[in-house]
Amino acid sequence: MTLDLRKVTAHIGAHVFGVDISKPLDGGTVAALREALNVHKALVFDDVHLDDEGQQAFARHFGDLTTAHPTVPAVDGAPNVLPVDSEQGSANHWHTDVTFVLNPPQASTLRSLALPPYGGETLIASSAAAYRQLPEPLRRLADGLWAEHTNDYDYAVPAEDVDEERAAQRARFTSIKYRTAHPVVRVHPLTGERGLFIGGFAQRIVGLSVGESRTVLDLLQSYVTRPENILRHRWSPNQLVLFDNRITQHYAVDNYDRRPRRLHRVTVAGDVPVGIDGGGAGRWRVTPRTTPP
Repeated sequence: MTLDLRKVTAHIGAHVFGVDISKPLDGGTVAALREALNVHKALVFDDVHLDDEGQQAFARHFGDLTTAHPTVPAVDGAPNVLPVDSEQGSANHWHTDVTFVLNPPQASTLRSLALPPYGGETLIASSAAAYRQLPEPLRRLADGLWAEHTNDYDYAVPAEDVDEERAAQRARFTSIKYRTAHPVVRVHPLTGERGLFIGGFAQRIVGLSVGESRTVLDLLQSYVTRPENILRHRWSPNQLVLFDNRITQHYAVDNYDRRPRRLHRVTVAGDVPVGIDGGGAGRWRVTPRTTPP
């Protein structure tokens, strides 16, 4: 079928009209949506009326579902649905979902449930556009780098601002500690596009010191977060956003005074990231906690 697609920005994002995603989709429609996702990286669907089961059914058109999260509890009775709730903190850091595991999700869906009267946007950035914008010397450097991704670091707030509740949330998030090395430049398995596969969970460049790693990662990350590469999505009721987790990063803006904000996330299982030389999965380590959080 031919979708009614309306671009949001030059590099990322399109609104999708003319398809009812609450109903089973035929193969042609799924193929058209996949192609639209390949091109636009993030798709916005308005006026959708889905429950958790319907959101999972839609996501399954793109592949098998993952569990909600490796360490964070799912919605009761729905192991594939993650509550993204302001009462449990905010992911106000640039990241790609769950890159600290061997095969991060290939795609994520977010569905609006409760929204604040202002703020609460989700920013989604194209790491493909960022890679294309790198000067040639930086591109050659990035092509040969690997980064170690981990969930075990203080990404949310400075240590002095961690209260008892946030300490408990962090302990839960790191109840199993993951460290995985992935290529800094990932080749998209469907399009062949190259994108910077970094973000907040990428904490160290393999072979560099911590300080050297931070300098290199910050430099590359500055291209991802250029305003021209970002879709700033202002949520409305009954919306669903589908984005390609293999070639984007996102950031939940914490600008709503802790008013109620709740989304549900369902992710589609992915593959092992592959670099330009065809290699992937350099290292992978999982460390369970020996004491309860």
